[in-house]
Amino acid sequence: MEVHHHPDLHHKKKNFKEYFLEFLMIFLAVTLGFFAEGLREHIGDKEKERDYIISLMADLKADIKNADEAIKDSKESALMLDSMFTVLNDPVEIKKQGSFIYYAGRLGPRIGTYVNSQRTFDQLNTGGFRFIHNLEVSNRIIDYYALFPYLRLLENGALKEFEHYQVFASNILDPVVFHRQEAPNGAIVRGNDNPQLLTYDAKLLKQLGLYIVYLNGSRRSIIPVLENIKKNSLRLLQFLQSKYHLE
Repeated sequence: MEVHHHPDLHHKKKNFKEYFLEFLMIFLAVTLGFFAEGLREHIGDKEKERDYIISLMADLKADIKNADEAIKDSKESALMLDSMFTVLNDPVEIKKQGSFIYYAGRLGPRIGTYVNSQRTFDQLNTGGFRFIHNLEVSNRIIDYYALFPYLRLLENGALKEFEHYQVFASNILDPVVFHRQEAPNGAIVRGNDNPQLLTYDAKLLKQLGLYIVYLNGSRRSIIPVLENIKKNSLRLLQFLQSKYHLE
């Protein structure tokens, strides 16, 4: 008869040192995994921060270019309106300068809104600011974009004045002449045929001159705001270039 021996199921009891080593190995593995994940997230966050800053710098460069153009256009329009006001108040010149009056009366009062690039700032406001780890950087960005509401307020006031001017100018300036000024590409071309005004009534001309004074006052108040925006655009751009070692 065969005798079957049962295996010995009793394991050797571990001592404290073996338990401690196992615990230490598990602890180290978990800790290293935690640090590796944290490092990966940190590197990813730094890359996102850098991407946001590069995008913001591109926006600032566009803002500077647009500010230069807006300042130039505003100064030219202000000078044009000054000249138009002078001609309207000269009984002799007003009969000689019909082409200029219609040209200046069409282009001078136009007021456009300054277009700033806000795409990156909008992204930062919808969660992107958590990737900007330097508080000074965040504060400077926010301070820069806080400049624009005042500009929009001035622009809205100027646009309302322009609308009033358009309505009143229709009593004095002939729309047929305005239509004749339009080139096929949409540009306004100054003629040389000295067209006549609808009326030379002194009272109406004085009223038109008053609208021009209002319009030009608004125009001139916008110019220093645009210059300040340009200055702050440059300042923020240079700060970010230095802080992040970018060009």
